[in-house]
Amino acid sequence: VGGSSSRSRGFAGTTALGANVLKLTEPAKDLLPGVDVFIFDCDGVIWRGDSVIDGIPETLAKLRALGKKMYFVTNNSTKSRAGYKKKFDSLGLDVPAEEIFSSSFAAAAYLEQTKFKDTGKKVYVVGEVGIQEELDLIGVPHFGGPEDGDKVPDMGPGCKVEHDEDVGAVVVGFDRNVNYYKIQYAQLCINENPGCEFIATNLDAVTHLTDAQEWAGNGSMVGAIKGCTGREPTVVGKPSPLMIDYLCDKLGLDRGRICMVGDRLDTDILFGTDNGLKSLLVLSGVTTEEKLLGQENTITPDYYADSIVDFFVDENAKVEATA
Repeated sequence: VGGSSSRSRGFAGTTALGANVLKLTEPAKDLLPGVDVFIFDCDGVIWRGDSVIDGIPETLAKLRALGKKMYFVTNNSTKSRAGYKKKFDSLGLDVPAEEIFSSSFAAAAYLEQTKFKDTGKKVYVVGEVGIQEELDLIGVPHFGGPEDGDKVPDMGPGCKVEHDEDVGAVVVGFDRNVNYYKIQYAQLCINENPGCEFIATNLDAVTHLTDAQEWAGNGSMVGAIKGCTGREPTVVGKPSPLMIDYLCDKLGLDRGRICMVGDRLDTDILFGTDNGLKSLLVLSGVTTEEKLLGQENTITPDYYADSIVDFFVDENAKVEATA
């Protein structure tokens, strides 16, 4: 999916900041010894749409055999952690539920950290069932989401949308059934309810609903709400530090021994560089080698590779040589 697949020793490109970006050629020396924990994005790294990327199950098994810990952190809020566990299972990937973190979970974690439940307020959801399932787990009342997918406001003379004044937060996640009613309801809560929070699971411009093309991402839904409220949201998904803070605090991880692996510069790699982690970009998703090494790019990972299968490129080369 992107750029050249040449593996010449020491090959490097230079970004707009003049920083060298090294293509991973000797992972057994350069990467694996210095990393205890890998944080993987999912779409474009582990799978594309509903298809596992070639070689991924074997690669994850090899990393586990080396004693590496791993976590899977996705900005997609359409599923809860339980929903993602089902997806991993359906793709034949043996990943424990406690290793999975979604931006729907991050939204709930943020509300839990800020003791939102103690306010007695409700959440209005622009998004899908993943957000609702995570809010249920922390006992926060909510409405909206899929239930409002077919609603159309009456816009005749003198008509208005009545909104609940007890809404204390609007959570906006990717929503395949976003509509004018939801946008109107969200803006009424944010603009008219004192202290109402505006929370975005992520700002991804595009997403991979299918492996055939890019589709408008949650940035478009958040943008609609920003446009009618003039408010900037609290972003809980990547590159926000919330999820890495949660992982480090709860699990006692050492940031200097963590590597963020993703296919997006402005979310995954920025998540790594902004939060003191090592970072590696893979070309198996949305970012091409040309874009990574282009003069306009200002985000620099420590390494890049065609896919995470290249973590064992030395070993794979030996197998090919003896075959």
